[in-house]
Amino acid sequence: MNDDKLKRREFIKLAGKASLLTVVFGGGGYLTSRNVYKPPEKATVIVDCDKSVSLDPQYPDLVSIKSEDYGEAVAMGVELIGGISRFVSRGDIVTIKPNIGWDRTAEQGANTNPVLIEAVARLCLDAGASKVVLSDVPCNDFRRTFIRSGIGALSKKIDLDIIYPEQRRFVNVDLGGEVLGKWPVLRPFFETDKLINMPVVKHHNLTKITAGMKNWYGVLGGPRNRLHQEIDASIADLANFFRPTLIIVDATRVLFRNGPVGGSLSDVETHHTVMLATDQVAADSYSCRFLNLEPASLGFLKMAESRRLGKIKDYKLIEKI
Repeated sequence: MNDDKLKRREFIKLAGKASLLTVVFGGGGYLTSRNVYKPPEKATVIVDCDKSVSLDPQYPDLVSIKSEDYGEAVAMGVELIGGISRFVSRGDIVTIKPNIGWDRTAEQGANTNPVLIEAVARLCLDAGASKVVLSDVPCNDFRRTFIRSGIGALSKKIDLDIIYPEQRRFVNVDLGGEVLGKWPVLRPFFETDKLINMPVVKHHNLTKITAGMKNWYGVLGGPRNRLHQEIDASIADLANFFRPTLIIVDATRVLFRNGPVGGSLSDVETHHTVMLATDQVAADSYSCRFLNLEPASLGFLKMAESRRLGKIKDYKLIEKI
């Protein structure tokens, strides 16, 4: 047998061994020249993020409470919309999604007021929740943002699990939207029994307002700035996929211009108002009054209503001023 045939036979043997190793280590993996196995990309998972409660005509779709005692406003609003037992059962894992997008203090109005978050977390724990989780994916560095917002310190006051948006905590999820397909989503927002959306009302330079539905941007990883190209449809897609158990909207201090980041206290108005809703569209529509906007003029609200996610008007409302 000549040298060429020997070389060919040895090559076939080596190739066969490499194929066997690939099968042993798992489909899609491969060996590098340094024998380091690299796993395939994470598979896209299909999850159900409809955590909404059943509609009940005896309760309003939205409650608005004006009070300088924010804890009292939350408690009163929860009672008026059906009581905490309508939303949280004993043993539930409850995930709270505030807006902690920016390296700002509570007074600057860019993030959800930590006083409201504490009040909601205590109500859930008193109702028997086994765990209350809080998380968000900020635009600024999450270490600074969680601290400066005052929200990170809450875990020292109450039994609250704060989950930081580390890369290992994201999973690719098929959002099934008209614009949004597969996207990395932070685990706590679908590995939960109940989901409470706690946005802050503020001006936004692209959508004119950010409140409940836009707040879902904060569950996503990846290049979120790409979503701004079709921002109205992206917001509607997220609201269609993430259907919360309850929406609690912070309008205690409203950033009425230079949002969503803000910075100057002269851009903030005090309204001392908290809204609670089971209708995402109604919550955002009512929030428009704090920025003197007409809800029917906003693209994402019209899209959401056309998908039957809620009502822009004619929703059942209770106001306490």
